[in-house]
Amino acid sequence: MLPFELRQKSRLLAKLDTGEEAGLILARGSMLRGGDLLLADDGRVIEVVAADETVSVLQSADPLLLLRAAYHLGNRHVAVQIGAGWLRYLHDHVLDDMVQGLGLAVSVGQWPFEPEGGAYAVAHASHAHSHVDHD
Repeated sequence: MLPFELRQKSRLLAKLDTGEEAGLILARGSMLRGGDLLLADDGRVIEVVAADETVSVLQSADPLLLLRAAYHLGNRHVAVQIGAGWLRYLHDHVLDDMVQGLGLAVSVGQWPFEPEGGAYAVAHASHAHSHVDHD
């Protein structure tokens, strides 16, 4: 179980739910998603779980309001998760004030954060990664 900050690192020492440590070595620019499967050197398959994090959520039936918010958040290089009728980003009270100024209500909660990968993100066609070392 990993938060977004750790799921975007190419080198990571992570602790599994079993208490074991695992060294992750991924291609630079990769981002792990909840549900991705990692193949360990010993043949085990390990599923990545996106941890719940404190996020701000914007909901609106007006797509133009959400588009304006997405534009302004993107202009500040904020990672954004996009859903049908909602946007989600890692909680930041300054950003919350900004989007409220655009006319959107903000709710804060605990949810997994799975932002868009960006135009130049490494594709995850197979959702499998190749290397996990166990200590």
